[in-house]
Formats: sequence, structure tokens, C-alpha cells
Amino acid sequence: MKGRIVVLDEIAGRKAAALIVDGVLEDLFVDPPEGAAPMPGAVLRGVLDRPMKGQGGIFVRLPEGTGFLRGVEGARPGARVIVQVSGVAEPGKAVPLTQRVLFKGQLAIVTPGAGGINVARRIEPEAAALLRDLGAQVMAGAPEDFGLILRSAAEGADPADVAAEAEGLRDLARAVMADLEGAPELLLDAPDAHERAARDWAEPAPDAVHQGAGEMAAHEVDALIARALGPEVALPGGGSMVIEQTRALVAVDVNTGADTSPAAALKANIAAARALPRELRLRGLGGQVVVDFAPVPKRDRPAIVQSLSAMFRNEGAETSLAGWTALGLFELQRKRDRLPLARALGGWRP
Repeated sequence: MKGRIVVLDEIAGRKAAALIVDGVLEDLFVDPPEGAAPMPGAVLRGVLDRPMKGQGGIFVRLPEGTGFLRGVEGARPGARVIVQVSGVAEPGKAVPLTQRVLFKGQLAIVTPGAGGINVARRIEPEAAALLRDLGAQVMAGAPEDFGLILRSAAEGADPADVAAEAEGLRDLARAVMADLEGAPELLLDAPDAHERAARDWAEPAPDAVHQGAGEMAAHEVDALIARALGPEVALPGGGSMVIEQTRALVAVDVNTGADTSPAAALKANIAAARALPRELRLRGLGGQVVVDFAPVPKRDRPAIVQSLSAMFRNEGAETSLAGWTALGLFELQRKRDRLPLARALGGWRP
């Protein structure tokens, strides 16, 4: 299966979207089960509750449950706020929130509270100048603190389509951000799996999009998902990687296989470093991640870190590489940007 293929279907009765590149499952979105907390991207009206001393944040009363908002100065309990879900909450914990609300589309993003017209860096200068002028026209009637980001997919798109999407996002943002009166309420739900696929996988454009019942099975996506639900990942050269989630962290163990030579260990570690971002993304795993790489001399560690840095650089989820511990483990922090796959699918099996 060559090319960049998007498959839109359902799994376990919920919308699902798979991105397959040359036969490899690169990304996967699955709608959360009924009753789940609001997902990242949802916009809510909340009421500030009690400050959390020592953590620089405050709890927020939501329509159902509680959220936590960091970096709030001069917060007054009882005040109403417009917030956006910024991550997935662990079971029993408050939903992470932000006041930096973004209204995202396929071609544009409207940014209340962050004015200015910005264009994706990848866009050629001549096209960027035209898009910046177009953006200025669209945002002329918006509140002064509203900004606009024109995404890389806007380059080459019909200017009328770019303007129409930006205007729609502008008007939606204006209405939502002004809706402060009343009890806690969900104002804008997070995009479903199909909407998120159209928005996030538009660049580069897919070679084909297959939508409808049975498409997952037809493209063997079910088998690829089942593999992602398992802990073991086969690596090139005979090595393997085992990924297991605990309550406190995600543990990753790298094995060399039958060959235990230093050369085999370095090869397995480099392969694991290259595969890790995709495997964490598919499994929806984040938070603290601890990797037990196969033992190698300290002089080989920079090559492993270089591979990790290169592969995480283009990840959608924010990732911080903390480095090596005294015991020779490697720590990193990945933002929880989606529900863990095992929780999203429950007991599903192909």
C-alpha cells in the first residue's frame, strides 16, 4: 500500500480516522467513549473556584467536573472565564485548561488575545505576502486583540476558500469569547476524529481518502491498530521495544535480541529512538516517559539523543527531552494530547 492514505470509518461504534503512509500506520484518531471528559480543543465557560497555593493555578468549575488553570494572576474566585481544554486528564484528576483559546481550521487559526497576522514559515515569501494582505482584510472587522495564523495548507489554496474559512473562524471566535454570562457550559465541542483528520492531515495532501463502513477492514487498519494495542514493538535488526503504561509514568524497555554486542545495542537503541515518537502517538501515551535503552558506552549516548531530537522535532504534541539519569535511564515529558488508545477503545478487538 504505497502513498499517503487517509481512512475514515468507525471502531467500536465511534468515529475513527487512520493515516497510513506506505503501508505504515502513522497516526490514529478515535472518538472518546460516551461520558468522557471534554477532549483537547473543547471551549467552555467556567467559574473560577479555589486557588491552588504553591502551584500557581486555580481550580475551575466546569459543566461536569473540575478543571485546572495554570499561570493565572489576580484570579478572583467566582469570576467567569472562557477556557479551552489543553490536554487529557488522568483518571480522577482535573481537566487541564488554558485561557489561550485557539480556533483552528484546515487553512487558518484565529487567536483571540494574540493579535497580528502571521503566516506559516514554510510558505514562500511571495505567497506569504499575498496571504498576509488577505488576512489583514479578513481581520479588519475583528476585535483588536484577535489575531490570525495562515497555515502552510493555505499556500496554493483558492484565496476565496482561505478567506471564507478565516471569516467563519473569526465570527465563531467573536461569538464564543463574548459568551461569558451564565452557568458553566460547553460552548464548543472538540473536533471529532474525522474533522481532526481533515484539519491536521491536510499537509501534505493525502493521495487518497477512503470513507465508509468496512474501510478499516479493507485496508487492514484493524490489524495495525491491534498491533498498537500490544506492548511489544519489533525493531529493524532483530531488536524490540516494550512500552508499558503505569499510573506514574510510561516505561520503555529496549532489547537487542540474540546479538548482545555493543554494535547491536547501539543499532537497537537508534532504531528505538526513531520509532518511539510514532509509537507513543499511536498509543496516545504522554506524561513522564522513562526509557531503559540497551547498555552502551557513554560516548554513544549523543547519537541516541540526536535521533530522539530529530524524530520528536516534528511531533504535534509538545515534548521535552530531560536527559539521562544517574542510573542510565533516559527521561522525557510528552504532552497528553489525546485519550490513551486502550481507554478510547475499551475492550475492542478486531
